[in-house]
Amino acid sequence: MEKYFIVDSSILPDSFEKVIQARQLIESGKYKKVSDAVKQVGISRGTFYKYKDLVFLPEENMMDRKAVISLLLENERGVLSKVLMTISDCDASVLTINQNIPIHNVASLVLSLDISHIQATIDELTSHIKEIPGASNVALISIE
Repeated sequence: MEKYFIVDSSILPDSFEKVIQARQLIESGKYKKVSDAVKQVGISRGTFYKYKDLVFLPEENMMDRKAVISLLLENERGVLSKVLMTISDCDASVLTINQNIPIHNVASLVLSLDISHIQATIDELTSHIKEIPGASNVALISIE
């Protein structure tokens, strides 16, 4: 089970902040290549790739929060509906749904969510989805 914490940066390794700095350099367009951005902030590419989707800064405006989750669904009537209802019950909204056709009776699903008004933690939401019969491999891919 994944857990998320908000902690003071003084207890974290410096590399976490440097990963965030490198990602910001790339997102701003100042650097196009990861190798250039990580060189600028003083970390290895391996460190960047290891942590790039795991460390984030809290934003000044937390009103537009988004998350991406992935999961596998058994090809049974109502499973997707239960997942969507669970998301709705937590006051999150679905922005996009990408579902592949079932292979061996299992379909992969990626959901992007608006979690601006969520009434649970993202951990609680993913735990509720995991409890749905027919839903498995529920994972948080990213959050902003």
